[in-house]
Formats: sequence, structure tokens, C-alpha cells
Amino acid sequence: MRGPATDPTSTPGHRHLRRAAGPFTAAALLLPLLGAAPAQGATDTSADRLQQAFATAAADHHVPQSVLLAVSYLQSRWDGHGGAPSVTGGYGPMHLTDAETAVATTEHFAEGAEDARGDSARAALRPHVEVPAESAVPARLRTLRRAAELTGIPAADLRTDPAANVSGGAALLAAAQKELGEPLSADPADWYGAVARFSGADDTATAAAYADDVYDVLRSGEERTTDDGQQVALAARPRLVPDRAQLGRAGLRTLPTDGVECPKSVSCESVPAPYAQFGDDDYGNHDLGDRPASQRIRYIVVHDTEGAWDGVMNLIQDPTYVSWNYTIRSTDGLIAQHVKAKDVAWHAGNWDVNARSVGIEHEGFLADPDAWYTEAMYRSSARLVKYLSRKYDIPLDRQHILGHDNVPGPTTSTIPGMHTDPGPFWDWRHYFQLLGHPFERAGGKQSGLVTILPDYASNRPVYTGCTTKGEPCTAHGSSEVRLYSDHDVSAPLIKDIGRKTEPTDGVNDLSSRVSTGQQYAVADRWGDWTAIWYLGQKAWFPNPRKDPAAVSAKGLVVTPKDGVASIPVYGRAYPEKEAYPAGVPAQSVVPLPYTIPAGQRYVVGDEMPGEYYYAVTFTTDSHRVVVGKDLYYEIQYGHRVGFVRAADVTLEGSAR
Repeated sequence: MRGPATDPTSTPGHRHLRRAAGPFTAAALLLPLLGAAPAQGATDTSADRLQQAFATAAADHHVPQSVLLAVSYLQSRWDGHGGAPSVTGGYGPMHLTDAETAVATTEHFAEGAEDARGDSARAALRPHVEVPAESAVPARLRTLRRAAELTGIPAADLRTDPAANVSGGAALLAAAQKELGEPLSADPADWYGAVARFSGADDTATAAAYADDVYDVLRSGEERTTDDGQQVALAARPRLVPDRAQLGRAGLRTLPTDGVECPKSVSCESVPAPYAQFGDDDYGNHDLGDRPASQRIRYIVVHDTEGAWDGVMNLIQDPTYVSWNYTIRSTDGLIAQHVKAKDVAWHAGNWDVNARSVGIEHEGFLADPDAWYTEAMYRSSARLVKYLSRKYDIPLDRQHILGHDNVPGPTTSTIPGMHTDPGPFWDWRHYFQLLGHPFERAGGKQSGLVTILPDYASNRPVYTGCTTKGEPCTAHGSSEVRLYSDHDVSAPLIKDIGRKTEPTDGVNDLSSRVSTGQQYAVADRWGDWTAIWYLGQKAWFPNPRKDPAAVSAKGLVVTPKDGVASIPVYGRAYPEKEAYPAGVPAQSVVPLPYTIPAGQRYVVGDEMPGEYYYAVTFTTDSHRVVVGKDLYYEIQYGHRVGFVRAADVTLEGSAR
């Protein structure tokens, strides 16, 4: 989230299992709980205990096992996260929420403090705002206590014991079914209302979107190995049609949509960011525009909120604060729209990127690997991004779907303060699978380009500083791969000269890290190591054939034109001086402290004209979009993207 000065900042492929035979019966599902003797034909191994726990809980509480599995998949993808809470205080495979306990035991630490507008034509905006106190904890954030009441299982066990947690989730589903006056049916189709209620949503649209996602999982089936090595499977039921009429009896409110710009497949409400004057000719918290008629929307920027939902909703309605276009709630995937796509939100710390992008905040914390993102939020976000991609012709790749941590500082002085969210624990690989554009191998084994693509679950680099400076963070899956100055893990890390500090393994230090989906030109190879061109240097990472961190890729690259020793890299693609009309001050085109030396190559993400949106007044009569003749290429320069003038480079194919 772009906060105060102290602020931190297609479904996955699966093998369809055979359809479950016959109707649900408790006897058929009565498998042993942990430690009990296995039923005939079953094996009580460490890898199938969670599957057995689902079966036992389903039988004990008379809930169809498939429904229980599908709900859990949407909550956590069956992961337990070692008993650590999610951003909303959800625990275990069923994401039973206990926000009060989670808040009391969790600290969050800050990242850089950037100017949210990122426009040197205006005074920097770094509002110091006290985060509003959270309102009384809503029911959706205290389901664990209710599960304890229903089952008699101690709250501590529900938080830490996966089998107990699953049992608590089954009890909540059964209770919701009874409260709706529905029988404890053996047919999964009869549980739509209870599933909707399980989401904790208090409105019909959000509850329905959640339940629809659960039934999508039921129809498609899933299987995966969890974060603690459990093998869990859900058989596909492709013809399953739920009784959606049950939702009408749930007594939920209707969302105030008010013309929100969202796909029909998500729940979306309007929580407008204010456009208001205040103080000495100042105004906030965004700028009015006329996109895409006046300026193409090229990027979607993924952020995390660094705060919980209720407080974030209060902040976005403060005209002296900053803004973004959408926020997505963790528990159920509810989307709130704040700024229309035609207008320019102040979210990325770079005015050029702000003017060409839409910003989406996700309820979460980058420096807390265990404050995990729910599947419901990932899916809701992916649907929103696909909708925006179609509407504004934004390519679904990592050159256009950026993290805030990929946005460059617009000027040299801004580089150290740029934000680093959503951070190394955002699962880009899974996200792009949900977008229907999974990262895949392209080109031959000796291709001149690579796509960074580690296995998220097993890729666990050491990060420090999540809770205490210099102390290791909890080991966790990561989307990012560390870079070294030589093909040796004891070699120095790659240095980012723009940060003016020595590189570290700190969770907010992006100096020597690449991220899933990013593409780079190959500079060298040595055994199981691959080198890429990165920040003007040769950067190495382990890339063994049996456990690759990157795969071959195809694409276009730029290299300095013949006869020059190096060319500059820019943090924004602004027009040349001659393009500015009278009344619009020309903005300086000053390079960052980075260069591309002769012989190096960098992957091209897009070609664009130099543009500048002049908007420094509350009234829009002086607003102008200035378009120059100079063309720029967006490139993957380091962890962040950069821009080079087309006149300085030669465009080439990726093959060597």
C-alpha cells in the first residue's frame, strides 16, 4: 500500500481423477483420524493423513467430503502454513479466522517511503497519516472461536493441528446448513447456501462469487502436494449443478455497485476515493483524466495493502492521502473500486507509470511470509486483471503485469525509497496460471533468453528482516531467485548502484533478485549455472537441469547501437523538450545512474512514444497529454523495468 512515510509498502493444470462413484454415505467416508488404525485398503502414511482427516471430519459432521475439500482448497489450497495466520488471522487448511489472536502475535515492518505521485512537477506527496483504529472485529474474522464452541476442540488446537482445523471447518459448514433450514444432505449440490455463508461475506454478490468458485473447484477437481508434503486429491464432478436458490434465503445485503468497472464473475462494490480541494491550493487524492481516449493504459500494477481491510477502506476515503484503483479482500475476494480507470491514481511512485496504469491493492503484508494470501483473493484478482486486459488491450505478461517492486524510480534520488511490494512471497507462477497465461518453456536449450521460473514451494531462499533486522525470516516458498557475481553461492551478491548500499539478503532489498516470469538475455553458462545481463552486469544463478530456476524463452532484445560504449537507462519515458506546448513546462529527460554497455542485451517489453500527462491543478482546463516524437522501449533491466530511447539501440531477435 502506498502509505505514510513509515508505511511498508486458468486454474492450475491437474490430472482429472475418476469421478467418485455412488452417493455420499458416512460409512463410506469413515476413515481413521490421525493415529488410528487405517481402514481396509488404506495406508496411514505421513503423506495421506490430511486426506484421511478430511474424510473423518466429513463423516463426523455429515458434510460431503467433496464440499469440505473444495472449500478448503479455495481457502488455502489445503496448505497449513505451519499454524501461522494469514493476513486476516486465518489458520490452517480451512482458514479458520481468529483475528484478535493473530494481531496480538504479529508485527509488520516498513519498506521504503516514496512520493506516491512521482511527479517532479509537483511537490512530493508523503502523507503522514495515523492508520485508523480497526472497528469491532467482524464475524468473518472470528470463525475459529465459533468452531471451538461447536466442536469442543480448544482454540489452540484448531490453530495448530490440521486435523482439528478441518473438523472445525466441517462443523461450521454443518451449522450453516442447519441455520438455513437445509438437511445434512449427501448431495454436494444441496450445500450452495452453506458454502456461501462459510465465506463470511455479508452481501449476496460476494457470497455467491465465493460459492461459485467452490463449485468450480468441485467440477474441475484438484490434486496437489501441500506445503508440508501432504498429498490431497479431489475427484472431478463436471456435471454438478448446485441449488443456487438457497442463497436467497440467507438474508444478506445487496452491494452498492454504482457503476463499478468489474467483470460479472466477481463481487465488486464502489468505495470512491475523494477528489477534493483542501489547504493551500492542494487537492487529492488522484487526478481526473480521459483514458484510454487521451492516453493508453499499458500496465496493471500489483500491490499489497500493508494493512487490514477496514483501516484501508478508511484511508482510501481520505482526500489528503494517496489512491489506487481497486482493493481486494483476503477472506472472500471482494473487490472495492476507488478510482475509475479513466482517471489517474497516485499509487506507483512514478508519475509516468501512474499515468499509464491501473493499480490493484491486495490485503496483505510483503514482509510476513506466513501472512499468506488466500486462493479466493488470487482468483478474484485474476478475474479482474483478465477483464482489464481485455478491455484495455493490456498483454498478460510480466512486462505489463508489474509488481510495485518492478516500477522504476523516476529519478536517481527516488531509487532508494521505491516500494518493494508485493514481495518475494507473492506466487506469480500460480497467479499467471489463473490468468490463463502460464509461463512455459519456449525456444531451444541454448536459447539466448530465459524466463525465470522456479518451483514456488521448493524455492526457499534465505531472507532476513521480516520481524527483526538481520534475523532470518520464516522459511517459505518464494517466486524469486538470488543473483551472484560469479557461479558460486559464496560469491558477492549483485550490487545495485542506484541504492547506494551494499547488497543484502534483506526481504526488502531487491539488488540481487529476479522474479518469476521476468525475462532476461543469457550472458554466459557454466555447468549448472546461468548468467544473465542485469543492471549492466553479468549476474549468475544456479539453474540445474533437474531443478531449474529458469527455462528457455523467445523474444526481442535491445543492444546499444554500433560504435557507442554504452547508452543511458531512464526511469520514465518523457517527450523531448520540443514537444511541449505553450503553458506546459517541459519536463527534464534525465537518465538514471544506470547504463547498458556495448555487447549487452536486454529483453523488450513494449515500444511507446514519449508521453507526459500534465495535471497539477484541481480544475482540468489546464490538463494536457503531451506526446513526443521520441520512441522508447521498456526493458527488463534489473528487478525493476527501465526505459531506453529507441534512437540509442538496435532491436534484435533473441536467437544468438
